[in-house]
Amino acid sequence: MTKKCVAFVSVLLLSGTAAVAGGWADHFKTLDTDNSGRISRTEWEANQQKLKLDPTPTFTAMDSDVNNGIDTDEWASAEKMAKAFPVSCKSASSSWCEKQY
Repeated sequence: MTKKCVAFVSVLLLSGTAAVAGGWADHFKTLDTDNSGRISRTEWEANQQKLKLDPTPTFTAMDSDVNNGIDTDEWASAEKMAKAFPVSCKSASSSWCEKQY
Protein backbone atom coordinates (compact mmCIF):
# COMPACT_ATOMS: atom_id res chain seq x y z
CA MET A 1 0.00 0.00 0.00
CA THR A 2 2.80 2.40 0.85
CA LYS A 3 4.41 1.96 -2.58
CA LYS A 4 1.11 2.73 -4.29
CA CYS A 5 0.59 5.83 -2.14
CA VAL A 6 4.10 7.01 -2.94
CA ALA A 7 3.48 6.42 -6.64
CA PHE A 8 0.24 8.38 -6.55
CA VAL A 9 1.76 11.25 -4.58
CA SER A 10 4.68 11.31 -7.00
CA VAL A 11 2.27 11.86 -9.87
CA LEU A 12 0.67 14.69 -7.93
CA LEU A 13 4.02 16.26 -7.14
CA LEU A 14 5.20 16.17 -10.71
CA SER A 15 2.18 18.05 -11.88
CA GLY A 16 2.62 20.89 -9.40
CA THR A 17 -1.10 21.54 -9.02
CA ALA A 18 -3.98 20.39 -6.86
CA ALA A 19 -6.57 17.91 -8.08
CA VAL A 20 -9.95 19.05 -9.32
CA ALA A 21 -12.30 18.88 -6.36
CA GLY A 22 -15.62 17.92 -7.88
CA GLY A 23 -17.17 15.47 -10.25
CA TRP A 24 -15.30 12.29 -9.38
CA ALA A 25 -18.48 10.15 -9.30
CA ASP A 26 -19.44 11.48 -12.72
CA HIS A 27 -15.92 10.85 -13.97
CA PHE A 28 -16.19 7.21 -12.92
CA LYS A 29 -19.36 6.85 -15.01
CA THR A 30 -17.63 8.50 -17.96
CA LEU A 31 -14.72 6.08 -17.79
CA ASP A 32 -16.78 2.94 -17.16
CA THR A 33 -17.94 2.77 -20.77
CA ASP A 34 -19.23 -0.82 -20.55
CA ASN A 35 -21.12 -0.14 -17.28
CA SER A 36 -19.40 -3.07 -15.56
CA GLY A 37 -18.92 -1.20 -12.29
CA ARG A 38 -15.17 -1.02 -12.77
CA ILE A 39 -12.77 0.84 -15.01
CA SER A 40 -10.50 -1.41 -17.02
CA ARG A 41 -7.04 -0.32 -18.09
CA THR A 42 -8.34 -0.15 -21.67
CA GLU A 43 -11.21 2.13 -20.65
CA TRP A 44 -8.81 4.31 -18.64
CA GLU A 45 -6.31 4.69 -21.46
CA ALA A 46 -9.01 5.43 -24.04
CA ASN A 47 -10.92 8.01 -21.98
CA GLN A 48 -8.91 9.51 -19.10
CA GLN A 49 -7.88 12.58 -21.11
CA LYS A 50 -11.55 13.54 -21.46
CA LEU A 51 -11.72 14.14 -17.71
CA LYS A 52 -9.18 16.94 -17.63
CA LEU A 53 -8.13 15.96 -14.10
CA ASP A 54 -5.15 17.96 -12.97
CA PRO A 55 -3.14 16.03 -12.03
CA THR A 56 -4.29 12.77 -13.52
CA PRO A 57 -3.53 9.83 -11.21
CA THR A 58 -1.92 6.78 -12.74
CA PHE A 59 -3.98 3.66 -13.28
CA THR A 60 -1.42 1.56 -11.40
CA ALA A 61 -1.55 3.82 -8.35
CA MET A 62 -5.34 3.55 -8.17
CA ASP A 63 -5.53 -0.22 -8.77
CA SER A 64 -4.71 -1.16 -5.17
CA ASP A 65 -5.71 -4.83 -5.48
CA VAL A 66 -3.77 -5.17 -8.74
CA ASN A 67 -6.63 -6.86 -10.62
CA ASN A 68 -6.27 -4.60 -13.67
CA GLY A 69 -9.48 -2.74 -12.84
CA ILE A 70 -10.52 0.18 -10.68
CA ASP A 71 -13.72 -0.33 -8.70
CA THR A 72 -15.73 2.36 -6.94
CA ASP A 73 -13.86 1.86 -3.64
CA GLU A 74 -10.49 2.32 -5.32
CA TRP A 75 -11.84 5.36 -7.19
CA ALA A 76 -13.08 6.87 -3.91
CA SER A 77 -9.66 6.27 -2.31
CA ALA A 78 -7.95 8.01 -5.21
CA GLU A 79 -10.30 10.97 -4.80
CA LYS A 80 -9.53 11.20 -1.06
CA MET A 81 -5.79 11.09 -1.69
CA ALA A 82 -6.05 13.76 -4.37
CA LYS A 83 -8.09 16.05 -2.13
CA ALA A 84 -5.87 15.46 0.90
CA PHE A 85 -2.62 16.09 -0.92
CA PRO A 86 -2.73 19.92 -0.94
CA VAL A 87 -3.52 19.97 2.80
CA SER A 88 -0.62 17.61 3.60
CA CYS A 89 1.73 19.53 1.37
CA LYS A 90 0.89 22.87 2.97
CA SER A 91 1.80 21.50 6.39
CA ALA A 92 5.03 19.83 5.22
CA SER A 93 8.42 21.37 5.73
CA SER A 94 9.95 20.03 2.52
CA SER A 95 11.16 22.68 0.14
CA TRP A 96 9.16 21.35 -2.82
CA CYS A 97 5.94 21.87 -0.88
CA GLU A 98 6.83 25.37 0.16
CA LYS A 99 7.39 26.31 -3.49
CA GLN A 100 4.14 24.72 -4.68
CA TYR A 101 1.78 26.38 -2.21
